[in-house]
Amino acid sequence: MSFGDPNNPYGQPPQGQQPPGAPGYGYPQQSQQGYGYPAAPPVGAYPGAPVPTSMPGTVSTARVLLWVIVGLQLIGVALFAISAVGVAAAKNDPALSEEPAFEQLADYSSGLLWGLTLFALAWGVFALVLAVKFGKGGNGVRITALIFGIITAILGIYPFIVVGLIHTVLAVLIAVFVGNAAGSAWFNRPRY
Repeated sequence: MSFGDPNNPYGQPPQGQQPPGAPGYGYPQQSQQGYGYPAAPPVGAYPGAPVPTSMPGTVSTARVLLWVIVGLQLIGVALFAISAVGVAAAKNDPALSEEPAFEQLADYSSGLLWGLTLFALAWGVFALVLAVKFGKGGNGVRITALIFGIITAILGIYPFIVVGLIHTVLAVLIAVFVGNAAGSAWFNRPRY
């Protein structure tokens, strides 16, 4: 085969013909990088996973569950306060202390019930602050929400077994949703 032979794959094409791979020959134009590799992106253009621009569904669900816990805490505050007032009234009036509803509360002092009222209120405010911070919070909010979920789950199991079961399920879901990859990507996203 000679240099000008049209059947020679290694020779130059005859004058007036376009080589294979050239535009208009039926193939798309290839990059001019050589060896068929695409150009590398600029340094720093793709540091990792894409940055989320809106809150992922699991993180949004965790935020809604925090609002549910806030509502449940307010109900708990009301019940503890009513119980504390009832125990104080039952200790002052012997006729009330014989009521079946106050017989179970007779084991608790009104001071303990007021303390539980304040604790439930503080825990509800804590959940409220976390729910509000989800939109713009960083990794610190994520870690705090994980710790909040774990402690809430433990508190729901031990002292308040019947009522706390709802808190336990909600808290475990919050910890899972905030701790997954979507939660990590949301709370570690760059903020400008």
